[in-house]
Amino acid sequence: MKNLLLSSAIAIASTSVAYANTYRPECFVPAPGTSTISYDAKEKPYRLAFVNGFAGNDWRIQAIQSAKAWAKRPENADMIEEFTVVSVGNDSAAQIAAIDNFIAAGYDAITFIAVNPTAFEPVIRRAERAGTVLVPFDNVLDTDKVVQINESQMALGALKAQTVMDILGGEAGRVLMVNGLPGNATDRDRRLGMMSVLEDVDGLEIVEVVGNWDTGTSQKVVADALATHGEFDAVVSQHGSAGTINAMQAAGHPIVPMGVDGENGVRMLMEELDIPGVSASQAPAMSAIALEAAVALLQGNELPQTVFLPIPQVNADALAADVNYFPDLPKSFNTGTGFVECFEPFSPEELLGQSPDNT
Repeated sequence: MKNLLLSSAIAIASTSVAYANTYRPECFVPAPGTSTISYDAKEKPYRLAFVNGFAGNDWRIQAIQSAKAWAKRPENADMIEEFTVVSVGNDSAAQIAAIDNFIAAGYDAITFIAVNPTAFEPVIRRAERAGTVLVPFDNVLDTDKVVQINESQMALGALKAQTVMDILGGEAGRVLMVNGLPGNATDRDRRLGMMSVLEDVDGLEIVEVVGNWDTGTSQKVVADALATHGEFDAVVSQHGSAGTINAMQAAGHPIVPMGVDGENGVRMLMEELDIPGVSASQAPAMSAIALEAAVALLQGNELPQTVFLPIPQVNADALAADVNYFPDLPKSFNTGTGFVECFEPFSPEELLGQSPDNT
C-alpha cells in the first residue's frame, strides 16, 4: 500500500508539472488527469454568492465563517461589490432555485456545496449562457464542465487507515470503521480510501458503523459496536470522532491507534488520553479557496478543472497546544483554518468574529 500511495504522490507531482502554466499551481493543485478551464476576464468589482445547503453542524457553520472572513480581508474586499451567503437545507430543488435566482440577478460567480451532485447539468448550462462562474466545493458534482475544489477524499481515508496500520506493524485482528452520511460521494470515497488499505491486511475483520459525521450519532453506534463485538485493535473515523472516543472511554476500552478528524475537541482528547494515530481533516476553509478560485477565473486565469487541496493533518506525537489545537476554544472548532499554499490561514479570532447566519 505504501508503494501505491507513493505512486499516487508521484502522479500528483507529475500532473502539477504538466499544468505548471495554470494559475498558482502551488495552491490550485491539479488532480491527476484533470483538464483545465478558463473564461474571458471580467472587470471588477464582482458580485459573489455562496449557496450552502445544510447548515446544521459545526463544519458547515465554520465554512460560512471562513467565506465571510475571506471576503472581509482588505485584498479581497476591494474586488467585491456584493457578497451574499444563503443556506437552503437538504433540499436540492431549493438550492438549484437559489442558484438560478443569483444567475438571473446577474451575479458574477457562485460557490456552493451541492446537496445532490447529479442534479446540476441544467444549472451549469444556464450559468454558462449568463456568463456566471460556478465553483462547487466539498461535495462536488458529477461533471467536468466547471472548476471544482476539494481534497482527495480517497487519500484522506487511506491516510487514516495507513497510519493506524503502520503503528500496528501491518497486523490487526479487528478494526472499527466509522463511516459518514450514506449516499454521499464524500462518504463513498473516504470509505474506498480506507478499504484500499484495510482489505489488504490478512485475516482482518472490518466492522463498519454509520456515524453520519455527527458526534452524538457516532457515540451511539460505536457503543453498540463495542457491546456486540468487544475490543478493536484500531479505529478509523471519518468525522464525529469525539463521540467515538467518548464511547470507547465509557466502555473502558483500551487506548488503540486511531485515524480521526480535525475537530479541536478530538485533538484535545488525543493529547489528554495519549491516543496514537493521526488527526486529518476536510478543512471548512476550502469555502474560501472556492471564492479565491472564482475570482481567479473572473480575472481570466486558467485553473485545473478538479483541484485537490493539501490535506491538513497532524500526527499525535506532534500535537501542540495553541498551535494545532486550542484548549481555550470550543471543542467543536475545526482546526482546518486554511491552506498556507493559498493564503495566510485564518486565526481563530478572525473566524469566530464572523456570524454563522445568512447575509
